Amino acid sequence: MKNKIFFKFFFAFLVAFTLIFMPIAKAVSNVNLFNKDVTEMVVGSDADSRGVFVSQTGAFHSNYEEYDRLNLLAMGVNNKMTDTIMLISWDMKDDSVDVISIPRDTYYHRAGYDANAEKKINAIYASEGVKAIAEAVSDVLYGIEINYYAIVDYDAVKTIVDGVGGVPMDVKQNMHYEDPYDTPPLVIDLKKGEQVLDGEHAVQFLRYRHGYINGDLGRVEAQQEFVKSLYRQGIKNGVLSSARLVTENVKSDLTVGAASRYALSALTIRDDAIETWTVPGVPQYIDETSYYIQNKDDTKEMLHQIYAGKDNSSEESGSAEAEAAEAGAEL
Repeated sequence: MKNKIFFKFFFAFLVAFTLIFMPIAKAVSNVNLFNKDVTEMVVGSDADSRGVFVSQTGAFHSNYEEYDRLNLLAMGVNNKMTDTIMLISWDMKDDSVDVISIPRDTYYHRAGYDANAEKKINAIYASEGVKAIAEAVSDVLYGIEINYYAIVDYDAVKTIVDGVGGVPMDVKQNMHYEDPYDTPPLVIDLKKGEQVLDGEHAVQFLRYRHGYINGDLGRVEAQQEFVKSLYRQGIKNGVLSSARLVTENVKSDLTVGAASRYALSALTIRDDAIETWTVPGVPQYIDETSYYIQNKDDTKEMLHQIYAGKDNSSEESGSAEAEAAEAGAEL
């Protein structure tokens, strides 16, 4: 899995930007670092405190506090639907990162939202906003705390790609797909072979999903290769210039002061200290609609490995298991 590349891409530019402007960080510590159009600012968003966007006392809260975790909810949005949902959980004490992917079709029923499409977690952002989807992600992950969020849409991807001079890619197959009912109508038309994708064709490449032999896995692998190439192109284009592109086109509640604190610490994170996870579950059709049905017991075990697996004390570990079991009984 190469989701670690996304994390490195995001923080590499963040690090460069904050280091260059570090002398003014204290004076503007509460100023938003990214796109100003954010839904809400976090509580306690300055250089010396950790923001809290969603606060819940879940089964693994004590472990989260003990290991000085920072949780960032990262979302890729298309037409107000969250096409990608990831929780980036950074153990700042241990310099390790766990990236948890939440499948976009995860079944998550909300009172008053009874249409089939509304029962998917990716529909929450369009109808209730980023706070609501953050709370849903927290619920799916047994009430973990979320400190910050970051949102990028395809318009932002297009701008960033054009800004770095295009992204070299070896397109493995011809890609053609049309959806006249999309807004605006979607037309994907890419030829197989090595080429430099401009912003428009990069979005086509990322949105293509119907022709991979191994389904979504093939799409994930293609996107991973794209992000690696984008990362290299961003460095080639110039870190400061690329950092400006990212901060001007990503929506986040992260402030200059908080970023100044975290960016310096992020420099010490090693690639082999980043682990990727996916919320366990299975695809299932319900009322002729495809959903991803979460396996709650396996999710609890996954979270135990992430948040309680480092415990040296068997008593503490047992306590975490008991709390998780109790939380599982309530779901």
